[in-house]
Order: sequence, then C-alpha cells, then structure tokens
Amino acid sequence: MTRTDTPVVWLLRAAWVTLPLTSGGALSDALTSWSDPSRAVAATLLWSAWGLGSVALFAPRPAGLTFVRAAAPVVLVVIVVASRDRDTEAMVAVAVAGLTFVLALAPPFAFAAANGPAYGDEIRFPLRIPPALFFAPLPLAVLVVATGVATGPLLLGAQRWGWGLLATALGLPLAAIAARSLHGLSRRWAVLVPAGVVLADPATLDDPVLFRTERISELRPVEAGARPSGSVVDLRLGANRGGVELVLNAETDMLLVRRGRNRSELAPTRTLWFCVQRRDRFLGSARGRRPMADSGR
Repeated sequence: MTRTDTPVVWLLRAAWVTLPLTSGGALSDALTSWSDPSRAVAATLLWSAWGLGSVALFAPRPAGLTFVRAAAPVVLVVIVVASRDRDTEAMVAVAVAGLTFVLALAPPFAFAAANGPAYGDEIRFPLRIPPALFFAPLPLAVLVVATGVATGPLLLGAQRWGWGLLATALGLPLAAIAARSLHGLSRRWAVLVPAGVVLADPATLDDPVLFRTERISELRPVEAGARPSGSVVDLRLGANRGGVELVLNAETDMLLVRRGRNRSELAPTRTLWFCVQRRDRFLGSARGRRPMADSGR
C-alpha cells in the first residue's frame, strides 16, 4: 500500500466512480423539463466535473485535491436538489454523494494528494485548515467557483445571450480568483526531507523554510488549547488539533506573511508551533530519521 493508495482513498474513488450509476436517474429526471440546449450544457458540465474528478482521484496531486474538495459539496447539493422524490433510488444517490463529500474532506486523500508529486525520500504532511474558514470563507469560495463556471454556459444554453455573455465574462475571472485561494490551502505542508524539516505555508511564510536536522533540538506535540508564550512563532492560524512544537538550538529569523499590510515581517525565534494532519505519523517518521522528537502525543 503506497502513500497515495489507502483504503479510505480507494473507497472515495469507488464512491465517485459510481456517482453516474447512483444519481444518473435523478439528475436525468430533474433535467426533463429543460430545453435540449440547456440540458446538453448541464450534462456536459456534470460529465466534465465527474471526469476531472476521476482523474484527480486516480492521479492524486495538490491541484486535484483543490478540484475534488470544491466539486464534492457542489455535487452533493445538486443531487440533493435533484432527488426531491426521496424514493429508495434517490436516497442511495444522496448517501453516495454524502459519502463522497465526507471522504473528500478526510485527511487520507489530502495526504495522498500532497505526496503524489513528492520527490524521492520526502514525506509531505498537510497542515490543518484553520477551523474559522469553514464557517463562511470556504463555502463562499466554493459557491463563487461553481456559479462562476456554470452560470454563463447555462444561460447561453438557454439562449439568453446577453446575460450569458455577461455572466461568463464576470464569472470566470471571479471563479479563477476563488479557485486560487482554495488552491493555496492545498499547498500547505510540513515536509520531512533527508536534510531535516521544511515548512511550506503560503498563508504564513513568505517562502518555504528548511530547518536542518542538526539545528533542531526538539520536535514534540503541543496539547490542544495550549497558548504560546514568549517568542514562540505560532503558525497554527487558529487550528488546535495536531499541534507540533519545533525547537531550534539557535535563534533564527522567520520571514512571516502579514495579511493586509502588503509586506513581510522578520520574527526572531527558536520555537515554532504548527498543526499537521497525522501528527503521530509525522513525529514517528521524524524519529525514524533522527531521534529528535518525543514519543508523546
């Protein structure tokens, strides 16, 4: 079993691949009253999303993670709306779409996508997404992507040429901007490399930073709810679970991103906090390369 092929990832693949079988009838019935051009456009959008998602799942990459995590909630909403009859077939369609949505957000697929393009002996561990983003920013970004991509073509298919061209001209750039923001969350990693630990986080660091093994004195867990003190550089962005403390044997300057100021800021420190998915595996793998991490959780 490789880093990109785990039981959860295969279950996600199976659920996604079977979506046309489980939800095809409900979607077809929902489009019956549409005009032929509109129905053709809608079918093209749905099949395209399914095809791109299939490629993303069987060849995991960060871009594919962004696509699947944006597409899965949209697919779920579409199938729920199309399955108004609530018969057995509709309930199965909703259940499979719901399973796809849950598994797309689960850590195993994020881990697989992060390590799809990994080089040689490196292991990439995704950083945890700040919980506050789930309340509004992430759903809003997904909504902008979905409506920006689909609204223009659907209006053109309905032969509403003026509104369709306007929606396309405005929607696609907005969708691209929102997609870029979503993709930034797919490129946040703590990476174990032969030389040490790399932190790559566009949300907090100006550039990826390599902490060489000989400069790391401790790598240990941080308890949920712990508050940093002194000169600790806290890169958790509000996340609590999976906290890790990296302690250096000498002070170093961190170039931090300061949102809203159009500049970066130097922060001298010997201690950093960050949150990773699969923390125990991260610490265990670090100990396997060099005994520098505590065994606690």
